[in-house]
Amino acid sequence: MLYRTMGKTGDKISVLGFGAMRVPQKRGRIDEAAATRQIRFAIDQGVNYIDTAMLYHLGANEPFLGRALADGYREKVNLATKPLLSALKTREDMDRVLNAQLQMLKTEYIDYYLLHGLNKQYWKKMRDLGARDFMDKAKRDGRIRRAGFSFHGDIDTFKEIVDDYDWDSCLIQYNYLDENNQAGTEGLKYAAAKGLGVAVMEPLRGGNLTGRIPPAVQAIWDEADVKRSPAEWALRWVWNHPEVTVVLSGMNKDDHIRENLRIADEAHANSLSEKELGIVERAAETYRGLMKAGCTGCRYCMPCPSGVDIPSCFELHNGAHVFGDKQVARIFYLLRQGGLGESGEPSFASQCVECGECEEKCPQDLPVSELLKDVVKDFEGRGTQTLTRILSGFFTFQSWMTMRKARRMEKRAKKK
Repeated sequence: MLYRTMGKTGDKISVLGFGAMRVPQKRGRIDEAAATRQIRFAIDQGVNYIDTAMLYHLGANEPFLGRALADGYREKVNLATKPLLSALKTREDMDRVLNAQLQMLKTEYIDYYLLHGLNKQYWKKMRDLGARDFMDKAKRDGRIRRAGFSFHGDIDTFKEIVDDYDWDSCLIQYNYLDENNQAGTEGLKYAAAKGLGVAVMEPLRGGNLTGRIPPAVQAIWDEADVKRSPAEWALRWVWNHPEVTVVLSGMNKDDHIRENLRIADEAHANSLSEKELGIVERAAETYRGLMKAGCTGCRYCMPCPSGVDIPSCFELHNGAHVFGDKQVARIFYLLRQGGLGESGEPSFASQCVECGECEEKCPQDLPVSELLKDVVKDFEGRGTQTLTRILSGFFTFQSWMTMRKARRMEKRAKKK
């Protein structure tokens, strides 16, 4: 196993991290026997970074990990987790939730405590509630060792957040199709230059870069002198960046774990040749050529006067058609565009009034208004508003349940 330094912290972190969000399940619940065996096997092979969150598996993931990391395994890893930000209403809630997470994970401290899914809306909320003071005090009293954040937003917001606190690390979505999406390569280099360790999620774009491979893309992989699986090309491309500290993989199959461990043993920075990098770039361009909308995510079209998040609409629309995950994409569309996205306000494609302002700004000269109509056809059929309300209600309920559990655990702790 190779190790890299997590920015200014000096921590030596395995280049491969175990993302616990996708551990194996049985009948809708975590398959504890299989998941524990897989996590411990990975740790025995040198993996020392485990990532979870309060929201994963509807709150069941942290208690599971508390049990899985027994028998001395907790001491072998850097444990990263995240609070459910929508549940936090006061400064006191931050302490209450962290204390509950410590109990569920059966640990006295969190190595990397990340504010979950920050964007402009959520960072303003957390900052106004006193998140910077909370993290400072939690580090001083030893409940957390490092403070960080995970991110889903635009590059300007990312830079603002990086500069707004003395962070130790960040977690960004990054792969060869997302060089210019969200934080992207610019954000990766910016954070690393500021001394932050950078963890990467979605290196395989939720498995899409390894699933149904278009023949035109597979033909490009087949041209390479060194034969690699699509997963290895994607992982090696991310690890090729020296600014990346650790790559999270949602490993839930034994053969995938073994393959990722093998690749991680060879994942030196700057180890891909110029020819190999060119092959990856050609594969990425081929994927983009298959997309319904030729949007590059530059965001020159934003802000939209009608409130449409145009790049987000096209990103999900393209993914649905290239990777065949239309139902999953629709759920993400309703969540993001339904008001849980960057602005906190609805940003549906159907809000477009065809003013033409975006088309004047688009460097790709895309017929944005017409393309947004295609998004509406795919994602906004009958029942859109009802389903959006249901999803929003689910997250509201989950937030309520989170704080209810935290308060109960707080009361039990005080009685002891």
